[in-house]
Amino acid sequence: MSLTEYKQVFLEELEEQLELIDDCILKLEQDGKTDRVIQNLFRAAHTLKGSSATMGFESMKELTHEMEHLLDLVRHDRMEVSIGLINLLFKSLDLLKELKKEIESTDQTMSNILPLLAELQAFAAEKTNEHVVQDTKKTKHALSLYMETKIEEAQEKGAIVSWVRVTISKDSLIKGARAHVVFKNLHDWGEVLFADPSPDMIEEGKNESLEISYVFSGNQTADEIKNYVNSMIDVVGVEVDFLQRKSSLEEDIVPAPVIAAELSPEKSNETHGNKNQTIRVSVERLEDLMNLVGELVIDQTRISQVERNLLRQSASFSESMEELGQISDHLSRVISELQGSVMKARMLPIEQLFNRFPRMVRDLALKLNKDVELVIEGKDTELDRTLIEEIADPLIHLIRNALDHGIESAADRIAKGKSPKGTIKIRAAHEDNQVIIYVEDDGAGIDASKILQSAIQKGLLAEADAGTCTEKEAIHFIFHSGFSTASSVSDVSGRGVGMDIVKSHIEKLNGLIDIHTEIGKGTQFKIRLPLTLAIITGLLVKLNEQTFIIPMSNIAEIIRVTPQEIQSMRGESVIVLRNQIIPIVWLHEQFQIEKKLSNGNHTQLVIVGTAEKRIALAVDELLGNQEVVIKSLGSYIGKVDCLSGATILGNGKVALILEISAVIKKLIGK
Repeated sequence: MSLTEYKQVFLEELEEQLELIDDCILKLEQDGKTDRVIQNLFRAAHTLKGSSATMGFESMKELTHEMEHLLDLVRHDRMEVSIGLINLLFKSLDLLKELKKEIESTDQTMSNILPLLAELQAFAAEKTNEHVVQDTKKTKHALSLYMETKIEEAQEKGAIVSWVRVTISKDSLIKGARAHVVFKNLHDWGEVLFADPSPDMIEEGKNESLEISYVFSGNQTADEIKNYVNSMIDVVGVEVDFLQRKSSLEEDIVPAPVIAAELSPEKSNETHGNKNQTIRVSVERLEDLMNLVGELVIDQTRISQVERNLLRQSASFSESMEELGQISDHLSRVISELQGSVMKARMLPIEQLFNRFPRMVRDLALKLNKDVELVIEGKDTELDRTLIEEIADPLIHLIRNALDHGIESAADRIAKGKSPKGTIKIRAAHEDNQVIIYVEDDGAGIDASKILQSAIQKGLLAEADAGTCTEKEAIHFIFHSGFSTASSVSDVSGRGVGMDIVKSHIEKLNGLIDIHTEIGKGTQFKIRLPLTLAIITGLLVKLNEQTFIIPMSNIAEIIRVTPQEIQSMRGESVIVLRNQIIPIVWLHEQFQIEKKLSNGNHTQLVIVGTAEKRIALAVDELLGNQEVVIKSLGSYIGKVDCLSGATILGNGKVALILEISAVIKKLIGK
């Protein structure tokens, strides 16, 4: 396994352990000390300590060691769970997350952990009346598996690797700064792979000499290194020992595996005796598989088309056609199963997204001085991993809005006869081959009259039109760019530029967002998302002789109307459907396609919509539903208004896929 692969495995394990720690600290705060939570927290910290030590990340190892010590005191009843302990654990977790980001971007940790280490040690000493003793002397240097690999890679590139042991005078007043200077100068000369102790870990003020060891990669001789380092201020001694390839590494090599293999009791029970363990697969490999499945879907569609064409040509081919039909049916079943398997491989429980929210709600509630309970349901609902990442920001914004503007203060809630504790509920479920996500609160609700007043003031609505505006239409003004009713800017929910971005972001994912609100009782946002963005079910329609595809997720219904049912309003064609006025749009005009002369007395209308908006697309012919593989239009063509991509039909021709949100925005505005 290469160094990069070791790092990737470490980071994946690190992400899982940090999520576990986050969840356990929240449970510790909410439920108090339980053996299971404390044990899981301790194991997670211990696992991180082992894996970070193995990879050579000393700062992370030291920090998790101190966290582990605090948790050990708690589990042995030598320390009580307190708000001070909770806050300190969260503070440590935040720094671990920062260290993770640094490792991802630079392969090393740079944040100064000394102040937090001192805080952790002082807290332990205060609560247990123990004297804090720091052991800064180390008799041996431990080269981790990660560091050994880095040394091997440097040597394979022709570099000379050596231990450079430097002694800094006891009279130096800034030993840590001197160690940094040595580090920087050596790094400018070659590359410093390792330093023990880390310059950031050095305490100032001690009246004793400092010994610090560097693993240096360069092409200089021992004398050149000695003379160079000895010329630096406060350096009183330098030793250089070259490291030979593999066999001469006499220092200790940590024998631990790349990732510590300790499991929580629950995981141990789940995996015991089960050889069919899960494996991590890169997104790139899944994308390649998905592309191949897409090509198979296209070929299967073309085979079916050839079968239909031949059957129409001559009855004499019936026997061959029957066999071709059997082959086509079998291929279709295999492709369907393969497609399902690949889709499942891309799916992740939405729990991976929802687990980010409890800590966020807890911190914001404290900041806003509100008592809020977060309820999460449907964690096991599965969604394409690409969509999970894409939907995170819109959900975060909705939750922050609910906390800031939705949930009232405890005093206001009591005055209204409510419980002083507010509730925010996030739930997910599968429905009609889609994923539905609800974000709801039991707060003040949205006042439609205030929305209308603000819309008029901002010039979004003429005062004369306000009287004809329904409550639902008024509430949906919050999705207009820059709209806000807030009297002051909040650093929690922003400056009124978020809800339009939330809506556009969801619509780019072929999703829909809708609102239901009741004054004094709360607000619910309902988000509909496709299971995946790779293969969709679409309705094939014809405009004259050209075929277009409308995603089924955007279609509300399909109707046929007579010319008498089409009415005119302000010079525009509309239809009244269940007391709702829906504008009729001829796509021919948008795509400059000549209208086909109608042979009948009916017009086919496809009712599509996003959120509260509905329009009726007039088409010449309906060709039926079909699974289509979304293909990009490519950099040569680029982005085209009202189109999200294209696909290849069974006859080998290209059909364009409509982006309904863009069609609505362009053709009826707003």
